[in-house]
Amino acid sequence: MRLTTAALAALVLCAGCGGTGGGTSVPVAAAPVPPAATTPPPTAHPVEPGPAVPITQAAQMIHAQGAKWVTADGAEVHLKGANIGNWLINEFWMMGQGSNGIDTQCKLEAVLDKRFGYAERDRLFKLFRDNWMQPADWDQLAQFGVNVVRLPFIHTLVEDERHPGSLRADAWHYLDDAIAQAERRGIYVILDLHGAAGGQAGEKEQHDGCLGPAALWTTPAYQDRTVWLWQQVAARYKDRPAVAGYSLLNEPWGTDPATLAAFVGKLYTAVRAVDPNHVAILPGHSSGIGAYGDPAAKGMTNVAFEMHFYPGLFGWGAIGPAVHRDWLLCNAAKTTGVCEWDKRIQGLRTPFLVGETQPWASMGLETGAQVTRATFDTYAKLGWATTAWAYKYASNAGGHGTGTWGMVTNAAGDTIPALDFNTASLADIENLFKRYGSVRYEPHRPLRDWMTSSNAPDPFAGL
Repeated sequence: MRLTTAALAALVLCAGCGGTGGGTSVPVAAAPVPPAATTPPPTAHPVEPGPAVPITQAAQMIHAQGAKWVTADGAEVHLKGANIGNWLINEFWMMGQGSNGIDTQCKLEAVLDKRFGYAERDRLFKLFRDNWMQPADWDQLAQFGVNVVRLPFIHTLVEDERHPGSLRADAWHYLDDAIAQAERRGIYVILDLHGAAGGQAGEKEQHDGCLGPAALWTTPAYQDRTVWLWQQVAARYKDRPAVAGYSLLNEPWGTDPATLAAFVGKLYTAVRAVDPNHVAILPGHSSGIGAYGDPAAKGMTNVAFEMHFYPGLFGWGAIGPAVHRDWLLCNAAKTTGVCEWDKRIQGLRTPFLVGETQPWASMGLETGAQVTRATFDTYAKLGWATTAWAYKYASNAGGHGTGTWGMVTNAAGDTIPALDFNTASLADIENLFKRYGSVRYEPHRPLRDWMTSSNAPDPFAGL
């Protein structure tokens, strides 16, 4: 995720959280221009999800087999789901906050420490996290037919920031709970280190929790702490079937591709020293995955690649069905779009995760839902795992409008106040954080219907 407060003001019911190839241009939502209808529009026929099959057996553990994600018996799994953003690492554009200079988690932590002290800050963050995701949210995710979530977290969720290289007393509380909630609903979890010690993202990007230089790449101590962190996580979950894999670093674009590939190699080695079971997911650079070469030739096993694709956003064409059509259907020679990436992935015989994508925002609810279904279906045919950004989005006014970045959002009129954390009372901050758990949320119904429909739409007919 990489929006600033200033950038957010340029959006129309839309915000940014990733990209295809670097840069920080902000997508401006254009009014959708639907194609002239020559036939009756398609109607979704949603199918109620059946009883969940809990993911608790060793046979259900996922591993890499060629370019496929498979279970222990070799059955291919088509992973489709969402990111649970703004829960275990904050992104203020997703929660109706970010004014008065407090627009990153690091800034909020500093202000709360100064005003109330560390212990009170820690309590407030727990209060927020306990309200942002509740059991009803996991039930709602299942209603969308997802079978995987990507779980972004900041390193200080696990590591005691006051004693680097040591675990917090409650280090595993939220990760354990998330995996337990997911596995009983038949949902896999990809653990995503979204904010590493020192920060791994570009200097002007905030999705790792802070703005500023990506000190991970220039500070050996931060690198050592990140290696240590992944060893702790992998040792904790090495036998957990519901964990689909470890996304080792999110959008690590604060360095060059060669440096990235070399450091991720160290993370891979650290994970493998304690966990031979789970897929280690190698993050792409903004320029691609070329710096890694062939993982098998380097002795890497049970690995996948990850990229983030955002057609219509961050300078990649205009918002609307046309840019998605060009990406998903390729050119006549099948040398562009997903076809180009499919050839690359098949050549490497390595599974692929589209860790972030946003195929529905600002296109109108019905059009966005149909494009999303086409996106998930296309990626599934290619064998790619996909987690859209994001499950939940909250705004000050509420409502889906022409499509927010959430599968669910607070209902229109169920408002979220924008606070100035520099001056807001402790009671007001507490009430805000509690409100995220009590406000009425509504699903993007066309999106839910098309994601679970027995029939598939053709959103590109007539384009």
